Amino acid sequence: MENNLQLSGEARTMSDGSEERASAGLRPVDLARLVGLSTQQIRNYAEMGVLPPVPRTPSGYRRFDARHRRALLACRALERGYGLHVARSIMQAVHAGDLPRALTLMDAGHAALHEQRISLRAAGEALEAVAEQAPEAADVPRQGMRIGEVAAYLGVRTSALRLWESAGLLTPRREAITGYRRFDAADVRDARMIQLLRRSRYPLAVIRPILDGLRRTGSSDALRAAIAQRQAELIERAAVMLEGASLLHRHLVALGLVADISTTRPDE
Repeated sequence: MENNLQLSGEARTMSDGSEERASAGLRPVDLARLVGLSTQQIRNYAEMGVLPPVPRTPSGYRRFDARHRRALLACRALERGYGLHVARSIMQAVHAGDLPRALTLMDAGHAALHEQRISLRAAGEALEAVAEQAPEAADVPRQGMRIGEVAAYLGVRTSALRLWESAGLLTPRREAITGYRRFDAADVRDARMIQLLRRSRYPLAVIRPILDGLRRTGSSDALRAAIAQRQAELIERAAVMLEGASLLHRHLVALGLVADISTTRPDE
């Protein structure tokens, strides 16, 4: 959240006189200082097309202005909310005059976030059910399943099960002579929990303490805490997306691409 607050502070400084300074023309180093980037990053943004066209002096030097500062602030906020690739595609579409594409990309980002919320809620309910189920009561075809059977039963790849085992998340027993893996009910339950957590984009390093706590104490407190943390992350991302949309709207208004609805009376 600290970075978000810092970005909000940068956005607020647009009314502290720096807007007027930007209007007079800025060198790359001047713009870099105003937005907290390096001059090379400023050049990179300009070359990627995420900024409005940059005029040059008769001697060939770039000169930036308030438009570029607004675009940079919007782009940085969008990057945190929508991701680097999508945010830059949004800004490129804006400055290419394709506003419908920019808005479509933003709509898709909000739709994806909504789907993640739904998925997290469903995963949380399923995980609670799995966690509360005693391993011996797990609904599995049989004890001692082979890795291929477990993969087919859960709908995952055998390579995923091997990866989870190498990360210490699964510990199936091995046959003494052949070395084949044998998955009992508890192993299948753990694999199902890992599968659900991975669908909700939990990294393996986060999943391990959840499983360790469940095995050691039988408590699903760590699971609930992980789900709550993921919910908080999605809320934070939504807030950053809103800030990015707000800064982009300010930029669009300044460019004359959309109306400033804040100055429109309700009866108009």
